[in-house]
Amino acid sequence: MKLNGVRIGYAVTGSFCTLAQSFAQAEYLVSLGAELLPIVSEHAATISTRFGKADANLARLEEICGRRAILTIADAEPIGPKHMTDVMAVVPCTSNTAAKLALSITDGTVPMAVKSHLRGGNPVVLGLATNDALAGCLKHIGALANMRHYYFVPLRQDDPVKKPNSLVADFSRTAETIAAALEGRQLQPSVLSLPVEHVEH
Repeated sequence: MKLNGVRIGYAVTGSFCTLAQSFAQAEYLVSLGAELLPIVSEHAATISTRFGKADANLARLEEICGRRAILTIADAEPIGPKHMTDVMAVVPCTSNTAAKLALSITDGTVPMAVKSHLRGGNPVVLGLATNDALAGCLKHIGALANMRHYYFVPLRQDDPVKKPNSLVADFSRTAETIAAALEGRQLQPSVLSLPVEHVEH
């Protein structure tokens, strides 16, 4: 997998329980030679949870990427006109963000970053993490799957018994998905089978 010199807009939204996995993938992408531009949603940048303090999470991502994060709509808008990114990765991507992307709503930093990036017809990779994927957000996921330039990190149900509507990306396949997206391919299988221990008999 060759990502040396690839400029990745690395956007993080408020799926707080998956931030550690996202940061691990950011580190891996940097180790592959990619250049990461961190972009952080308003919620991810300001809300502290049991999964970490907002300022510590922001500082961690900026440390990994080696640059200050984009935190405002105004700072995200020039991404496309200035040709700042070759691919945009939203990892994690919440159902709220997915819905906004599907409906072309740009009232936040990450949706604006994606919209601006798409101006150049470049790929967008979504690492979904949402308890609403197979319920209210399903129509938005379907819409994005049928839109040009969108690609998904392979998904699976993380807890089909207790959270039957939840889908979470296999974040370990983020780099593979980005590499495939740069070639215009959706990484397959895009939906992963359940581990045996989760299958009811």
